[in-house]
Amino acid sequence: MDYEKLGLKVGLEVHQELATKHKMFCACPPELFRDDPEYTFIRRLRPSQSELGEVDPAALFEFMRGRTMIYEANRATSCLVEMDEEPPGELNPEALDTCLTLALMTGSQPVDEVHVMRKIVVDGSNTTGFQRTCITSLGGSVEVGGKTYRLQHIGLEEDAARKIADEGEVSRYRIDRLGIPLMEVATAPDIHSPTEAEEVALAIGWIMRATGRVRRGLGTIRQDVNISIVGGALTEIKGVQELNLVSKVVEYEVQRQVKLIELVSELKRRGVRESDLEEAFIDVSDLFSDTQSRIIKGALRRGGRVLAVRLPGFAGVIGAELYPNRRLGTEMADCARYGGGVRGLFHTDELPAHDISEGEVRALKENVGASDQDAVVIVADDAQKSRRALEAVIERAAEALKGVPAETRSANPDGTTYFTRPRPGAARMYPETDVVSVVITQERLRRLEASLPEMPEARLERFKADYGLNEKLARQAIDSDYVRLFEEMVRADEADPTLLAVTLTETLKSLERDGVQTANLGDDSIRGVFRLIRAGNTAKESIPPLLIWLSSHPGGTADDALQELGLAMLSKEELGMLVEAKVSENREMVERMGVKALGPLMGMIMAEVRGRVRAEDVQALLREALASRARG
Repeated sequence: MDYEKLGLKVGLEVHQELATKHKMFCACPPELFRDDPEYTFIRRLRPSQSELGEVDPAALFEFMRGRTMIYEANRATSCLVEMDEEPPGELNPEALDTCLTLALMTGSQPVDEVHVMRKIVVDGSNTTGFQRTCITSLGGSVEVGGKTYRLQHIGLEEDAARKIADEGEVSRYRIDRLGIPLMEVATAPDIHSPTEAEEVALAIGWIMRATGRVRRGLGTIRQDVNISIVGGALTEIKGVQELNLVSKVVEYEVQRQVKLIELVSELKRRGVRESDLEEAFIDVSDLFSDTQSRIIKGALRRGGRVLAVRLPGFAGVIGAELYPNRRLGTEMADCARYGGGVRGLFHTDELPAHDISEGEVRALKENVGASDQDAVVIVADDAQKSRRALEAVIERAAEALKGVPAETRSANPDGTTYFTRPRPGAARMYPETDVVSVVITQERLRRLEASLPEMPEARLERFKADYGLNEKLARQAIDSDYVRLFEEMVRADEADPTLLAVTLTETLKSLERDGVQTANLGDDSIRGVFRLIRAGNTAKESIPPLLIWLSSHPGGTADDALQELGLAMLSKEELGMLVEAKVSENREMVERMGVKALGPLMGMIMAEVRGRVRAEDVQALLREALASRARG
């Protein structure tokens, strides 16, 4: 696509959890628990009017869904502050220092005084019905590929509760994550292509990690992407967790908006008007009394009804593909789920299908008076839910006549997105009266400026120059959770830089993919393994099995692992005897292949004693033995 011609504008909001000693407004540690909860409590949240008597549309939308929230907690990771039973404490100074450090690194201007605000959120992710947030600096920029991208602000906010499950009209959350400090960097809409969006997100993430004060792991960094094109609308896509998905999300959203704009022209050509869309819902349950559709049969068996609505002129439009695996009908289904709490819907652009017969479709169209140009949507569920769902469908159809609705969407793991709620309005924010404002003094800024971390690009060049790493390995080392350990060990001459970098990045990632609990490996365990290699007590091939053993024996040492696994180095005499034995055992192959037998013999020996010998020693002895045979 020609993104310049389309007028693509992208802005990013990068959110990163901070590795502070405690949460944002209490003394609880910023940790998650995996066991069963110690206690639960129930809430239903509702929006309130602003000082001007306005109600935020996104908050009202969530409230109208009528959901109940069950919160799970334990005493080690949450307290009365997270339960909203106790006022918040003072703003975490460590978290604020991290935001100010990032501001100084990016040229963002710290504010004179930090004021905490309340941002209305009634989807259940905050027990209070709002999120506490504050601006810590304004402006700034990042350089990517020789181009400057402006920052709008750097902020600090509390992370939300973790959603565990949706159970009908009940949502279940854990409040261990609630209140963990979350640093936010918002860019100006200076990004004009999917690739740029991903590169800028990566650069911001690198600078955040360079502070040395961020949490790592899945879910600790999330990107919200704001996207618009000429003739479209500003769409906010929340919760992009993988950086390599950012470009795909932008690409798909542009495709979606372009197609929606095209559908407006098609509907106008057909003469469809908004006044043609009527909330005339017809009960067609009797038409499906003998249906083979399990979904419809199940709904009727539970006492539900099948309601239908005619969409004049929408035949073929509902089934139009917006981008891979997403259609206008998919968007209507999203709205029906969120508006009515139903599981989904059927429409005539996809029928007959889903065990709904051609005869049932024909009878359906006749019953509602649909022509060949019309589409029909049906929902099978509780009658009230079905009605609310079809109301949402009518509303989405009306928006299709106008173009692209301004809305908030969430990202799927494949880069596609789904409707979440309308865009929030200005009535969403108001002052937090329970937290004292913080004056940012010049002394504080001078203290932070005196110990600013190295910028990522400068660090990359230093790693390549000082440690002899290639660019790929240097980037991996810098991006690793073990970058501090890497530098400490190399400076102390405890390990070869390249071998250590490979181990701390590629080897550990490979083990983690195989199910090894690498999180159990402390610095002492890794140091111990390399001490054995440095002393010549084992070979570098022993690294993976030693680390695997140590990960499952947290109290064990590298020496314990060496003894338990039998990976101590063979003596020179033992290795020499083994080489001679292998050459003798394979005399026929040696006579036939000569020096070319080196490869097969190496494989045999290394398979038998890998980790107990150095490959170069085996190779040298084999060359000598084969040369001797050739001379003899």
